[in-house]
Amino acid sequence: MIINSGFQAMISIFVHLSFLALTWWALQSLKLEAAFHHPKSMQARVFYVILAISISYPVAKFFLDYVVWSLMLPQIYG
Repeated sequence: MIINSGFQAMISIFVHLSFLALTWWALQSLKLEAAFHHPKSMQARVFYVILAISISYPVAKFFLDYVVWSLMLPQIYG
């Protein structure tokens, strides 16, 4: 059981970090510089990080939940 939960935790961390990187990459295509007085400031960078986390977390959570639910479907027939 411990090995299984450790493996699940490792996959969960990998998925969350992957979606965070994907979200960060996607946010780079947006031109949000007009929303900031100083687009290269630390505040603007922190905003990008918080925005990337706030978008990627629910997406990764949905993806992980979907995988778990899909793995549970065979239990309907068994």
